[in-house]
Amino acid sequence: MSPSSHALRDQLLAPPVPMTRGTGDKPVAAAKLLGAHLRNLRLERGLAIKDVAPVIRASISKISRMERGENMPSERDVWDLVKLYGVDDAHRRWEIGDLLRQVKAPVWWQQYSDLTPGWLRRLIGLEDSAQEIRTYEMIVVPGLLQTPAYTRAVVKAGLPNASPQEIERRVQLRMERQRVLSGPGAPKLRVLLDESVLQRPRGGAEVMVEQLKYLKRMALRPGITIRIVRFVRAANITPPTPITYMKFAVGGLPEMVYLEHAGNAVYLNDPNDLLAHRLILDELAGAAESRTSTIALLDKAIADFSSTI
Repeated sequence: MSPSSHALRDQLLAPPVPMTRGTGDKPVAAAKLLGAHLRNLRLERGLAIKDVAPVIRASISKISRMERGENMPSERDVWDLVKLYGVDDAHRRWEIGDLLRQVKAPVWWQQYSDLTPGWLRRLIGLEDSAQEIRTYEMIVVPGLLQTPAYTRAVVKAGLPNASPQEIERRVQLRMERQRVLSGPGAPKLRVLLDESVLQRPRGGAEVMVEQLKYLKRMALRPGITIRIVRFVRAANITPPTPITYMKFAVGGLPEMVYLEHAGNAVYLNDPNDLLAHRLILDELAGAAESRTSTIALLDKAIADFSSTI
């Protein structure tokens, strides 16, 4: 590895600079709260979406997405709806205006807009607003805990035709995402890793040693829990896909489950879906190794890969 490569690695692995986590840099959460507010106002007036759509020259699907917070509404559309719903109360209008301001606030990931489809931008925004993130991963180390070299290997495998410049920007994007774990207001992170993740040599033995050592360091940090789920104890309860569950502050967003698929993702907030996935995570947590055993398994994997370098 060249001196410049060492410098880049050290820079990307350095403790992140704390992000500003004020209300103004959470547009995804604000869009969801604004959408819920607009939906409640519509229902209070006894109006159906089909009654509202012509007022703002929109389709029914656009109104539906706006109320679910899946797209960023224009100021004109919001205030036209507020007028239609007859909102005269100054405080309610201020609340709507403040949420709209937050929706429009600039965010750090805008510079990566060409690399972030809507479902990924939504995830980044929700991570920044979450109070607690619980995740089970069965294929790779979760993005919030990846080293640059490991991320690079994952990106190259998923995008074999990507240019070196695109790969490096994707690596930097993932490193920026990890800043959410630093500073005041950082969410609690609880990670369950399938045992197979430790045995898949992403990027080769040297990359895996660096990644596993990083996992070990992160497992000792306050607010972060990492546990290994072994085959022999979880064979009958392992879900078919990774699961991420996000919980938010009281009075904020409802709980959310994120399920990622190839090139897309699904977000669930139906109470039955939430309960089902929470129970899966609870079962996996119950079957997972203790902190001491997890560290021992990481140490063994580090030794195994080190012996092949």
